[in-house]
This record gives sequence, structure tokens and C-alpha cells, in this order.
Amino acid sequence: MRDTAAEGGALVLAATPIGNLRDASERLREYLSSADVVAVEDTRRLRTLASGLGVSVGGRVVTNHDHNEARRAEELVEEVRAGRTVLLISDAGMPTVSDPGFRVVERAAEEGLRITCAPGPSAVLSALAVSGLPTDRFTFEGFIPRKASDRRTRLRELTGERRTMVFYEAPHRLAAMLGALVETFGDERRAVVARELTKLHEEVLRGTLGELYVWAEHHQVRGEIAVVLAGAAEPEAADPEDLTGEVESLVAEGMRLKEAAGQVAEENNVSKRDLYEAVLAERSSDG
Repeated sequence: MRDTAAEGGALVLAATPIGNLRDASERLREYLSSADVVAVEDTRRLRTLASGLGVSVGGRVVTNHDHNEARRAEELVEEVRAGRTVLLISDAGMPTVSDPGFRVVERAAEEGLRITCAPGPSAVLSALAVSGLPTDRFTFEGFIPRKASDRRTRLRELTGERRTMVFYEAPHRLAAMLGALVETFGDERRAVVARELTKLHEEVLRGTLGELYVWAEHHQVRGEIAVVLAGAAEPEAADPEDLTGEVESLVAEGMRLKEAAGQVAEENNVSKRDLYEAVLAERSSDG
């Protein structure tokens, strides 16, 4: 295994401000000045960022976006292999998180090259943190499909998801997206719409899906949007006494009592021992 750290080559993923330039880290500033190659989505955005931070970009600037990333990945990996520092940034937030960068990281990882991160702003984590919804377990779902049939299919896959879910959505599609969430999860599920996080017109709306859908229908929504959705409620535990009939049906089909009790207990998330004892108690009372 090659020690590329000793050779000086590295791929650096750096988070850029999602709205407020003061969120830029000192490490981002340093890498913008010192990196041999700076890979960006949009060179105009880079110029604006560097100007706002009072930084001069010292290295060669190349584009890395959705349309050229597969081809660019090989070039950037070659730069790292040659011992150079490649800074990879997106227009806002962390590269690879619903932004370009994954293909480059994937190739660098396959090569065993050094990959490091200068962490910072993230719309996903910011929206989750301010949502007021559980943060101990969550899933990032990004943008859901635009086509209605594909969107319904994707959302149905999440009906049993108990973790808090974070989505991105374009402002002009927010009402349709919230309507689809209502259709799938019901209008009483708790949710949050976080708009323009860290920016001047930041707005965080908390309520039920039904309430947020009505709001979006009657407002001209603008800006960057993240939607945070509460996970499904924990199912109520079944009463073992209500499951004894299922166990006896399996026994009547030839299954041993302990095996039948174990199967039914697992399917209904109850204690095998409690269910087994409930069956014996019912048999005793019937006798």
C-alpha cells in the first residue's frame, strides 16, 4: 500500500458556505490559496467566493460538475497520484452530498490515495439540527423524483421508516412535493420546511404535513429548501394473549409448539417466552 501522505498527494473535500460567508473555515481559505488544483462546479461561483473571502486562488482551476465528472475523475486522481493537492469544492455545502464529487472520491479510494476533509457548512445537518425533530437517527433522501409515478414509488418505500428523514426540494416544486408526502404519510405527520438557511431571509416553518402543504400552496416560495420529516411511530406491542390463536393454527398444521410460538413472536415483535406461556395458560384454562 502506497503512503501518499508522505509523498504530499491528497484529495481534499472542503465545505463551502451555504449562504453566510462568515461560515467559511480557515482551512477552506488556506486550501484555496495553497492547493495545486482547485476543482469547482462553476468558476464564476469560485470567483465570487474567493473575492468575498479576500483570498487569491493559487492553483490551476478546473470544472467538475454533473456533466463531466466521470471524465474529470481520472484527471484529478492522476494529479493526486503525482503528489499534488487537489481541492474539490461544490457551489455550496459539502461535495458529494447531493453535489458532484463522488466519482472522484470513489476513484481515489480505489487507488488507495489520501482523501481528507475540511468540514463545514451542510444544509442537511443544519436543517436537521434546527428542526426540533429527533436527531439520534436520521436518513438523507435528497431530491425525490419529479415524475409523479416515480415519486409515489420512492415514498412508498419509506412508509415504515422510523428515522427522521431529510429531503431537498426546489422552491417551485415544494407544494407538489408536500402534497405527495401528505398522500403517503398522512396530513398529521410532523414536518419542517427550512428555507434559506444561514441567509438573510432564513425561515424555519414547523407543523404538520397538512399545515405546511396549505402554506406552500398559498405562498410564492423562493430560495434553497430542505424538508425534514418525522419518522414513523413505533408500532404498539401486541398482546401475547391475542396471538395464541395464530400459534395454535400453526400447531394444527404440524409445527411444534415452541417453533410455532417463536415464529409468531418474531413476526409480531413480542417475547417468545411470554407467548409460549400464554398458549399454555389458555390450554390449561380450556382444559
